[in-house]
Amino acid sequence: MADSIRFILNGEDIALSSLDPTETLLDFLRLKRRLTGSKEGCAEGDCGACTVLVGRIVGGRLSYETVNACIRFVGSLNATHVVTVEHLGAKDGTLHPVQQAMVDCHGSQCGFCTPGFVMSLYGLWMTSENPSRAEIERALQGNLCRCTGYEPIVKAAEQVARVRPSALFDPLERERAEIIARLEALATRETISLSGPDGRTLVVPGSVQTLATTLAAHPKATVVAGATDVGLWVTKQMRVLDPVIFINHLEDLQSITVTPDGITLGAGVSYSTAFEVLRKEIPAFGRLIERIGGQQVRNMGTIGGNVANGSPIGDTPPALIALSATVTLRSAKGIRTMPLEDFFIDYGKQDRQPGEFVESLFVPRPKAESHFAVYKITKRRDEDISALCGAFHLETDAAGTVTHIRIAFGGMAGTPKRARAVEAALYGKPLTQAAIEAARDAFDHDYQPLTDWRATAEYRQLTAKNLLTRFFLEVSGTPQELQRFAVEEA
Repeated sequence: MADSIRFILNGEDIALSSLDPTETLLDFLRLKRRLTGSKEGCAEGDCGACTVLVGRIVGGRLSYETVNACIRFVGSLNATHVVTVEHLGAKDGTLHPVQQAMVDCHGSQCGFCTPGFVMSLYGLWMTSENPSRAEIERALQGNLCRCTGYEPIVKAAEQVARVRPSALFDPLERERAEIIARLEALATRETISLSGPDGRTLVVPGSVQTLATTLAAHPKATVVAGATDVGLWVTKQMRVLDPVIFINHLEDLQSITVTPDGITLGAGVSYSTAFEVLRKEIPAFGRLIERIGGQQVRNMGTIGGNVANGSPIGDTPPALIALSATVTLRSAKGIRTMPLEDFFIDYGKQDRQPGEFVESLFVPRPKAESHFAVYKITKRRDEDISALCGAFHLETDAAGTVTHIRIAFGGMAGTPKRARAVEAALYGKPLTQAAIEAARDAFDHDYQPLTDWRATAEYRQLTAKNLLTRFFLEVSGTPQELQRFAVEEA
């Protein structure tokens, strides 16, 4: 049993033997280390002003990702390298190429958001050579600016792309071998357990087996993977969590297995990691991942956490349910697997026994001749929470008769839920405009949505019906009709 959290901050070794389980990285940087380049803008992972890099050795390689320090807990940082904007420039004051590009292209005005943009551009520069305009915009989805209109920042990204990372001017290239050696020395299979000044406890289990036994002893503990939701429990709702179990380091929960039958995703697989596989195997699912938060959120958040949290507006459950996914739960008593749709019982309630945690998800591979689509409806396209999200999976025979149909929605009920009445109205029928029009009315039997600040009940119900029509138009290959429908819908 280890008794301290150890990581590298820029070039300094950090060891913490006493720690508030929910102390955020941003508070640690600004209040305890006086590294004030990272800013607090929203405290909920939305604006990106607090963006830093976190590096970890995965599969023998040192990999860095942008994260939101405002909702990343210090307890999740063992055996990582945290890099802030202060580490980029040379000791003689020479700016890093990313910083210089921002100056040259006038990418900063008030400057509050600038350190976060610099770190996001730095993360992109490290991992992508000659990024396209779309790749640059994707990397900046999680950074908001009220001054520049973004165009100068995009130009800065394009300018710095012509300069490749090298030890001459990039600290992470210069220090890579040393950092790897230091992180390998910090890595441990021991379980870390320590308390804060007020006695609250955090645990970093050394293995999945230890996670199971720890949860058996503390069934009411809060399990934290990406903290993209739990972080807001602390920063916005001021919840006091005790104990807290961090699992983002467990590689056994981060595996992806692709077979002819389907895809198995470990519960700890991040959105960013899953995207690389899903966009190839199930393209429509990949496109959905691109619209979950910003890049920082996708780097931190996990699909398993999205499922375990059980939110009725979680983005991935509707798609997973439409694809007939199953979820595997694990505890010290054993393992059980169930259809994902059965996991969600009621608002805030899932079929998870005390001591159980989500271990993996299995997504059956859609047949080549089937049709699958998922639509996320939000007030703004990027980095927004769904008003509703609908997923459709359809198979027809040679005559055009519906032989398989699964429809699932989030944001329409207290849980992610199938539209069984709509499915029944379509099953065994020829896929025609008339069948679709008749099936639209069945939505009123499946859902009685609520009105909230994201959408009215009437809007949700009508939009769900319209998405069925849109899916039919896309499947039936009538682009003129689809274009007309889109204009009328707007």
